[in-house]
Amino acid sequence: MILNSILQIYVSFDRYCKSHVNHRSPSQRAVAIKKIPRAFAAHTLAKRSLREVRILRELRHENIIAVLDMFTAEGTHGRDIYMVMDLMETDLHQIIHSRQTLVEQHFQYFLYQLLRGLKYLHSVGIVHRDLKPSNLLVNGDCLLRIADFGMARSTEQTRVSTDKFLTQYVATRWYRAPELLFSMVDYDTKVDMWSAGCIFAEMIMRRQIFPGKDGVSQVKMLVYYLGTPEERVMSQITSDIVLGWIESCGKKEPLPWQAILPKASAHALEVIDKLLQISPWNRSNAEDVLSLPYLSAYHDPAFEPTCPPK
Repeated sequence: MILNSILQIYVSFDRYCKSHVNHRSPSQRAVAIKKIPRAFAAHTLAKRSLREVRILRELRHENIIAVLDMFTAEGTHGRDIYMVMDLMETDLHQIIHSRQTLVEQHFQYFLYQLLRGLKYLHSVGIVHRDLKPSNLLVNGDCLLRIADFGMARSTEQTRVSTDKFLTQYVATRWYRAPELLFSMVDYDTKVDMWSAGCIFAEMIMRRQIFPGKDGVSQVKMLVYYLGTPEERVMSQITSDIVLGWIESCGKKEPLPWQAILPKASAHALEVIDKLLQISPWNRSNAEDVLSLPYLSAYHDPAFEPTCPPK
């Protein structure tokens, strides 16, 4: 097993798991261990744990974190699950909110890798659903990998009305697409594209673009900046409460992106406009955004794989 004779050093603890850095001899690779304590103690947590394990075991892409090994420890009766992954030094949240100087090339390279990973992920038929800077791991040479697939779903399981767990999950409200905030009937991979747009804007601004303090303020903030949703969107909203929030804003026209992100270049604003559309039908997919001029220095379809047909 990959874990023979390693020293585990506690690094962090979050709501769902513990992560450890593991140092081995110089000739061996350093890895990270994600511990999911009491993984089967509750039905919801068990589903989340098994989902992440299943998805990550199947995915193979440079910009998606890979599971190298998986095990349970002696004496735990299989209650705790340990997932062994490549060691990544930090995450995009830490970088964005540090004092480190970030330039346009950083924004382009991070966005390119995120979209490259999403192009592959969506071709597999998987929606991540919890994209945020802290779930984008980064190492010293700026390699970015998408992580934390506990909220992921296949595109066949994305009907909001039957997915109450996600609609009640508020920790990532700032990155949640209108389809989810508005309780629309259905959603698909475009929710990840919205999150990517929020993350990209946060890189440029060095702060969150839509930091609502609760569900009401989040919805009203989107309407204030992006305008009143079109009728096709309004007709898909299943919550009378949300409809009331939107209608209470009155008729709003969208603000120009240049006013919202005055420091962004013209090509960067084009990307933002493609990603941060309230209507999912007007929002671009990963493949289309990769082909925009902003990413021309990196874009090469030959090196942006999709999942081969089975």
